[in-house]
Amino acid sequence: MASIHTITLGGKAGQGVKASGKVVGELLNELGYNVVILDDYPSLISGGHNFNRVTFSEEKVYAAYKETDILIALDKNTVEKHKKDLKKEHYIIFDSSVFQIEDKNSIGIPAEEFMKKADVPKRMRNSSFAGALCYLLGLDFDKLSHVFKLIFKNKAEPNVKIAKLAYNYTKENYKPLLKLKKKGKAKKLTTGNEEIAEGAVKVGMEVYIAYPMTPSSSILHYLAKKAPDYGLKVVQPENEISVINMGLGSAYAGKRTMVGTSGGGFALMQEGFSLAGMSENPIVVVESQRAGPSSGVPTYTCQADMNFLLNAGHGEFPRIVVAPGTPDQAFYKSGELLNLVWKYQVPAILMADKNLSENWMNVVVDYKKVKKGKEKMFKGKDYKRYKISKDGISPLAFPGTKNVVVKSISYEHDEFGIAIEDAENIKKMQDKRFSKVKHIEKEVDGLETIKVYGKGENVIVTWGSSIGSVLEAVKGLNNVKVVQIIYLEPFPKKKVMAQLKKAKKIIGVEGNVTGQLCELIAGKTGIKVDKKILRYDGREFEPSELNSQLKKEVK
Repeated sequence: MASIHTITLGGKAGQGVKASGKVVGELLNELGYNVVILDDYPSLISGGHNFNRVTFSEEKVYAAYKETDILIALDKNTVEKHKKDLKKEHYIIFDSSVFQIEDKNSIGIPAEEFMKKADVPKRMRNSSFAGALCYLLGLDFDKLSHVFKLIFKNKAEPNVKIAKLAYNYTKENYKPLLKLKKKGKAKKLTTGNEEIAEGAVKVGMEVYIAYPMTPSSSILHYLAKKAPDYGLKVVQPENEISVINMGLGSAYAGKRTMVGTSGGGFALMQEGFSLAGMSENPIVVVESQRAGPSSGVPTYTCQADMNFLLNAGHGEFPRIVVAPGTPDQAFYKSGELLNLVWKYQVPAILMADKNLSENWMNVVVDYKKVKKGKEKMFKGKDYKRYKISKDGISPLAFPGTKNVVVKSISYEHDEFGIAIEDAENIKKMQDKRFSKVKHIEKEVDGLETIKVYGKGENVIVTWGSSIGSVLEAVKGLNNVKVVQIIYLEPFPKKKVMAQLKKAKKIIGVEGNVTGQLCELIAGKTGIKVDKKILRYDGREFEPSELNSQLKKEVK
């Protein structure tokens, strides 16, 4: 088994910890290593303690490990915070011009002095640590210079300048710690949020609307930058109520639209989400979970919104709910979902969480695999927006179409979109909307609704970003199969039952207090999960810790 290494970088908010983590991760990615970067930060603009864990290996790695080989400390607090995570054989790189530490394996570099010598802004002090690390990993400086240019483009030069000073200083005073060699081609180092955006664009998304709410905010930021190149309209209204209503208006006008938020924001969207169910406006809502309830813990992770989203809105109406677990899955499912809502004219939710949304992973994505689907368009005369058909799908037409009046209504209605209250027609329209369900189920059955890893009598069920930690935790365990459930509605009952019915033991792993996936499985299949391993402190499952828990259950 190939060895797994972790480099942890820590400091205060505003010291460039996240940028440093991305530089280190991209450096290792360019060498062909598999990389995961965990981004941990409090809800503060400055101060507090931020850190990135960069885990890398020659083999595929799905989650970041806590045990640290190299600690890069931008402040002394980082050493105190992370010394318990250091491996026996470890090294600490720190700013010797600001503080001192007592550790025989410490490597001090005067980063503050390099900053002054290079005459660069204080925020670029962190680049000196990248320079020192580059030498200590046994790499030529041009590899780091290439990464700076890759990330910062025309703003790279000041970073290159200070990093070179640190590289030369470290070379004069220390010996390399490792001799890393190129292991293969670089992959795409990306986040779930970036791939959610890219997947939607690939199938023709024209409008993205959101109000900033961590951890979904970076979709808004990413698409705002890409808007001119992608021909997008990206809008930030005044609140989440406006977001959902503008989104429905955009879809009504014929534009493929996605909106984004977190749990608290989606709570404000409930009336609009129900309106989508009644008006049959096709819209995708990205809901990236934070630890709740209420404002919760805004910058940390949790998987506690499943029940809320499966039952969101008042009344009954069909919806599709999907929960990818990795950035590549986020790409495929985002595009898939946007195609489905435009085909079946139902609202849908793409569930993410902080780890999927904001952590980095290098993945291989086949961008040719996702293509824009077709919707049923109106042809002929006497347009009925809500025409009853065998599959429940009414032909679409958009405002501006010649000789066509397009109605969209929140009241129960007849085929033309005129409000009704008589019992017979109310039932007809309810039946019309729900007749789509069997067709959606049939189509979805041919998609990847669950993903199975390995073989064994002991079955671990999980969902969302917890799949990464689970896949790391089962390395070295025998007789274990992992089942990741991706589609939550419609629930892939037959596929799940086929994987669970002969299991010796079923173990559920998820990030909430009550075991929401476990209860969903029991409700849909009648199969009970034997053991729940739950985490709900706002943190991700750490692979080594989870491995120890699983060992006790799969003896």
